[in-house]
Amino acid sequence: MPSLFPAYMAVHPDSDEVIDPKPVPTGVDFTIDLNSTEGAKLQNNGDFIIKNYVVVVKNLEGEFVAASQICSHQQTDGISFKTDNGGYFKCSTHGSTFSQTGTPLNHIGNDVAKPLKIFNTELEGQILRVFE
Repeated sequence: MPSLFPAYMAVHPDSDEVIDPKPVPTGVDFTIDLNSTEGAKLQNNGDFIIKNYVVVVKNLEGEFVAASQICSHQQTDGISFKTDNGGYFKCSTHGSTFSQTGTPLNHIGNDVAKPLKIFNTELEGQILRVFE
């Protein structure tokens, strides 16, 4: 009997939830002009944008941090930035949380916690570069 789900879909082992895994970004190298409309969304500490499956953050200290939008737990695109507790990354899919260095802050079920991919950032004038 043929599968009801395409080959790239998976069913979470602890529920009937269908997971659509996505690949972690690779070869990342892009810039954001902080004077542009896109860059204006990074004006305040705690602001973030998502570009090319990368979460680009101006953290609470005013430094730029970038992480994969694809969660290391089950490869869903649920990562965003939260300003509570000094700032951290959180996945909306299952609640995985990560420090700004990508270190897992919790465990989800019996799954082994894996680090979140973090990218380099470099600011030259008003041009922010995000790269591997």
